[in-house]
Amino acid sequence: MDKRVDEIPFEDIKIDVPWGEVVGRWYGNRKVRPILAIHGWMDNLGTWDRLIPLLPKHIGILCIDLPGHGRSSKLPLGITYHVFEYIFMIVRIVKEYKWRKVSLMGHSMGAIICYHYTALNPHMVDMLIQIDLIKDVYNSTNNQIKQIHTRIEKLLIENERLDKLDIKTPPCYSYEELEEALYRGSNQSVEKQFCKHLLNRSIAKAEQHPAKFYFSRDPRVKYQVRMSGEHKFGLELAKRIRNIPYMIIRSDEQSLMTAKDEEIVDVLRANNPHFKYIRVKNSTHHLHLNNAEEVASHLNPFILRHRPVILDSWSVDGNGNNSVNKASVNSKL
Repeated sequence: MDKRVDEIPFEDIKIDVPWGEVVGRWYGNRKVRPILAIHGWMDNLGTWDRLIPLLPKHIGILCIDLPGHGRSSKLPLGITYHVFEYIFMIVRIVKEYKWRKVSLMGHSMGAIICYHYTALNPHMVDMLIQIDLIKDVYNSTNNQIKQIHTRIEKLLIENERLDKLDIKTPPCYSYEELEEALYRGSNQSVEKQFCKHLLNRSIAKAEQHPAKFYFSRDPRVKYQVRMSGEHKFGLELAKRIRNIPYMIIRSDEQSLMTAKDEEIVDVLRANNPHFKYIRVKNSTHHLHLNNAEEVASHLNPFILRHRPVILDSWSVDGNGNNSVNKASVNSKL
């Protein structure tokens, strides 16, 4: 039987931003600096539901819903989503909690965000975990131009549609229809039995049709501006990440990583004695959700080695009666 994420103590958090708020959930220990977990494109913090109960208990996990995703505020109409804004969210969170360092874990687009933040600020990161992506997929220059042009056109159409949309009567569907839409929309990467973990924060009940639901995330994130560049750019970023505990764990068969990403792996392995690269068989792009037990079996020794238990922060019986001291200090480290 699955261990349940809702059985782990948590606190819902929110961070004020100029357009509203970014919300999240801090699971587990609040006395030490947590691992900051960033979900993938069109997903939300529910993506970690099956993995979190399997991770070491001495360190908390702070999960956020990125802007426009889950229950975080949407950007105002007319403003474009850009991966740069997601990278800057890490900066905002670090400042919010006054951390001197940050430990990062990201899946898919979240992995891309963590990679760029780490390469730009290697002095700020003391652990990086990426799941099934390293960097964005850089297409040819001509294809990048076509993609940008197409996304701008579609984004303009979506802004106009939302401006006219009666928010009380959005297109709505049965829960089973939305479950099927997520399953197929993910290219069957999310097993249908686990779709509920993502739907929990990405749909809402329709006011005029109580038995039906609609996708509540911002549809404009479909057309967000991605990272542009070339393979050489990704390699140069990799060269900036040295001596940082770093794990990449990916699907062996259905990964979004490409053959060129293996060149980046070679650079990371050559420059970093703390680098680990794991391939999980019989898994999909959402391996942390579908194959949570196996993913945790690789992550746990890595986390315990590089973010070990502080002995005086936990009592012998595990109820925390003897804790304080270093743990409270570490919340700012």
